[in-house]
Amino acid sequence: MKPLVIAIDGPSGAGKGTVARAIAGALGYRHLDSGAMYRAVGWKALHDQVPLDDEDAVASLADRASINVSDAQVTIDGHDVTRAIRTPEIDKAATAVARLPTVRAVLVARQRALGSAGGIVMEGRDIGTVVFPTADVKVYLDAAPDERARRRANDPAHTGVPSAVSDVQSMLSQRDEQDRTRTASPLYAAPDAIVVDTTGKNVDEVVREVMAVIDEKVKT
Repeated sequence: MKPLVIAIDGPSGAGKGTVARAIAGALGYRHLDSGAMYRAVGWKALHDQVPLDDEDAVASLADRASINVSDAQVTIDGHDVTRAIRTPEIDKAATAVARLPTVRAVLVARQRALGSAGGIVMEGRDIGTVVFPTADVKVYLDAAPDERARRRANDPAHTGVPSAVSDVQSMLSQRDEQDRTRTASPLYAAPDAIVVDTTGKNVDEVVREVMAVIDEKVKT
């Protein structure tokens, strides 16, 4: 079987990271969180005092930066930002830089290079629509807004997130709107993606459902 490119998209709190890591582990594939790349660029822009709305400057920063993303660590230009990029401040910074077409062009090119040989499970918001529109398998994960908010509020990987689920839900709703209405690579399910609603399901149930989609693809 040739190494597959598996695209997993969806909004925050839908379970992309947990499911993508589990699928990658089961298949012996590399897992890549594309969103961590935008978060790292947002962090570096703030660190270097580059205005987030200066598209040319942020794109230049992204183009020059050495970014390494793994399950264990995220670094940019030698800075370990694994935990630093999981804050509400960086949520906003990542959303801001992700709206810049030139920045997206830089990072999409890197993501395509990383996945060109296959054997990868890449998660994000535009993997099946823009980064790999011909991905072997496309899955779009979603969940009810209140459940997504509850998951994010209880996620130890995200520091400084409001403890009230209602506050988190408001924050996620705002980001969803920004992601879906941006000109560059808006968030939506690719027409040929399998949509999986993770509401009320545990991780194992969702992983089995996604693995069934992959198995069906392998058979054809």
